[in-house]
Amino acid sequence: MTDRLGELTAAGVAVWLDDLSRVRLSSGNLDQLRREKHLVGVTTNPTIFAKALSDADEYNWQLRDLAVRGVDVDEAVRALTTYDVRWACDVMRPAYDGSAGVDGRVSIEVDPRLAYRSEPTLAEAKALWWLVDRPNLFIKIPATEAGLPAITATLAEGISVNVTLIFGLDRYSAVMEAFLAGLEQAKANGHDLSTIASVASFFVSRVDTEVDKRLDKLGAGGRPDLAALKGRAAVANAQLAYERYSEVFSSDRWQALADAGAHPQRPLWASTSTKNPEYRDVIYVEELIAPGTVNTMPEPVIDAYADHGETRPDTVTGAYAEAREVLDGLTAAGIDFDDVIATLEREGVEKFEASWLELLDGVRKSLESAAEGSGKPNRAAEENAEAAGRAGGNA
Repeated sequence: MTDRLGELTAAGVAVWLDDLSRVRLSSGNLDQLRREKHLVGVTTNPTIFAKALSDADEYNWQLRDLAVRGVDVDEAVRALTTYDVRWACDVMRPAYDGSAGVDGRVSIEVDPRLAYRSEPTLAEAKALWWLVDRPNLFIKIPATEAGLPAITATLAEGISVNVTLIFGLDRYSAVMEAFLAGLEQAKANGHDLSTIASVASFFVSRVDTEVDKRLDKLGAGGRPDLAALKGRAAVANAQLAYERYSEVFSSDRWQALADAGAHPQRPLWASTSTKNPEYRDVIYVEELIAPGTVNTMPEPVIDAYADHGETRPDTVTGAYAEAREVLDGLTAAGIDFDDVIATLEREGVEKFEASWLELLDGVRKSLESAAEGSGKPNRAAEENAEAAGRAGGNA
């Protein structure tokens, strides 16, 4: 049988899983993927954790203990999620050791409600680093304008960072600048640069979703010139991001850091599941094959690539001219691509914040239920009873 994921790995693409749950950990599934499907990393986000905690009973024992201790919901969420990430870091440790610290990484995201506040983001990044306490951890920080100084400051502390929610080329350039500045400060602070890693998570499929929607509003169905642009923006945008990556990481500034033991900040292709069923289900893998990249995929995409993915050597560096033509064509058609990027960043933060609030609400209800089951007074119920008593007294 053809080992398509092995071919993808040999082409320079690190295969990561965009998912995590305690069921996946306790069943041994994550370790199986590492051993059998070339998996060398894991990414998480608030949406993934919200789904994991809503679907499984595996968390009940920990929720009971947290309820007995009377912890608040924010502390409970951190206890639950860092437990899973710490466990996943241990599962992925062989990949970390085998790659000299480049792969084997597991990501956990700062509270998305902090996306527009630099200092609290840095403080939480440090707290998460301490809580998980594993060298193969990545702290995910969004690439908002406020996130950029937090990225630099976090790296300067010797903490490895996954920069998330990157959509546009100019912001990606700013992310790489933040990375270089962070490593320079880390070096000045006496940190061993060889122990610090980073990836820049460039989101892909959401770009096509937004651009295609705008093309349809312009009447793409009746205009072949517009229809020909559908489903092409995301790959073109990512390909041009790799061009910028290649320029930055061949500079003298980078070479000075490399000579001090630093690893480059690899581009990570995120949001790689196809949202439009008319598109090939592995398009955002096949069209983004280039050395030194990461592709984080939901398990169905990993399985699809293992079944029918086509690995062609480097589908990126020879496509820059065509990619520019695509973006120029969108501009000529009346698509404001800068507005597309701004919209996607804003919506990305909003979606993760909504998932975080959903997670908090689910854990709050679970704590209340666990408190009732353990015989511990349920503070929410007490407050309701007190309120009812006051209302009765005032009647």
